[in-house]
Amino acid sequence: MNGSRVLVLNSGSSSVKYQLLDMADGSRPASGIVERIGEGPVADHAAALKQVADELAAQGLGLDSPELAAVGHRVVHGGTRFTEPTLITDEVVEEIEKLIPLAPLHNPANVTGIKVARALRPDLPQVAVFDTAFHSTIPEAAARYAIDVATADRWGVRRYGFHGTSHAYVSRATAALLGKDPAEVNTIVLHLGNGASASAVRGGVCVETSMGLTPLEGLVMGTRSGDIDPAAIFHLSRVGGMSTDEIDTLLNKRSGLAGLCGDNDMREIGRRMGEGDQAAQLAFDIYIHRLRKYVGAYTAVLGRVDAIAFTAGVGENSAAVREAAMRDLTAFGIEVDGVRNALRSATARLISTESSRVAVAVVPTDEELEIASQTFDLVSA
Repeated sequence: MNGSRVLVLNSGSSSVKYQLLDMADGSRPASGIVERIGEGPVADHAAALKQVADELAAQGLGLDSPELAAVGHRVVHGGTRFTEPTLITDEVVEEIEKLIPLAPLHNPANVTGIKVARALRPDLPQVAVFDTAFHSTIPEAAARYAIDVATADRWGVRRYGFHGTSHAYVSRATAALLGKDPAEVNTIVLHLGNGASASAVRGGVCVETSMGLTPLEGLVMGTRSGDIDPAAIFHLSRVGGMSTDEIDTLLNKRSGLAGLCGDNDMREIGRRMGEGDQAAQLAFDIYIHRLRKYVGAYTAVLGRVDAIAFTAGVGENSAAVREAAMRDLTAFGIEVDGVRNALRSATARLISTESSRVAVAVVPTDEELEIASQTFDLVSA
């Protein structure tokens, strides 16, 4: 392998994000996004990937560059089959397609991006990096739901977890911030964006995570409900007369912060709270209540917590969320410094007090770097 660059592709249902990373010097020569696939000039994913190739070529960074070592693809669901970065073959593509029922909104677009990229550069190593892989280490007691085992196994019903590349990167970066080896650190990672998830990481290994069979379970999110009594679905069907698709849309697209107050942007919710808006205040309080429950639960799971790391859009940028989530937790050994918390920075930093037994950190996530690193390590080996 001569090249040191990895092209990371995140092929979504209506967009393709890309980033070119040079693993030799840490530079990022190019990045971009092609949006509104299926509309106007970008007819499909093939056209989108062609546009990506053209944009790179215009910068002298074309797909035919000898410096390009591999392409790394984000794939949302790997099921139990894929638990580590995987070199893509025809068989691997077929297996990812078999997992589409577990991620019908994501895996089809991921597969399409893989197929188009392989057609453009069939000679180049291409690697699938799975959102679920980091969570594949959680024990059976955490992974299994308490339903009939035969039914669960037949249909693949278990906890898989998502945002794995972010949780992997942030847990390691948090250990580095503390000057320790990941094997020495127990961390609660709070990935708070429009989608939100928590994980408990013991010595660098994930032992529990909040998202489940799908990304719907767990924390309150921008438009997703998170945890809810399953019987509420039966009630909405039997009493409310709602169809399965209508309930699916309700829980995934018309719930969470948006369902509670009409906004899924924490900045707007904060502005409304400042004006005395009670709906916004209640939405914020519900969001924080759920978050604190998970911090408490994962403290019990880990037994000893060395660090709590906030990451992603809300986690990195909302001092109000961090302050509220960590408030009055001195009994847990958690103390946040108000001045440190209020400071804005693009770099990883501690926001806990000097006397806090648990380090509280803000750690910007870098999923593209994580995908590129896993891809490069695999093809180098």
